[in-house]
Amino acid sequence: MFLKIHHSQQGGDIVAVCDRELLNTTVLHGDIEVPIKESFYGNCLASEDEVREALLHAYNANLIGERAVALAIDMGLITRSGCILIGAVPHALLFRV
Repeated sequence: MFLKIHHSQQGGDIVAVCDRELLNTTVLHGDIEVPIKESFYGNCLASEDEVREALLHAYNANLIGERAVALAIDMGLITRSGCILIGAVPHALLFRV
């Protein structure tokens, strides 16, 4: 998976994670196009443990792809019913308040 941590001056990290094969592609859902760009999701491959660690400390997270979403579900951070499909690709947002 690709992982990028966006640090906020207001506090709280925003973690972006996408499955490896999705980086620099565009997923389609009807007329909607969602680009999965390196500028947001980064270009650093991360292990499952590194992604888990980042998600534990995330204020917000943006997850796209079967493995990325499944990992957050496995951690108990989100539920499958709280995810959407963009085309056939699972996507989830995590917000901590």
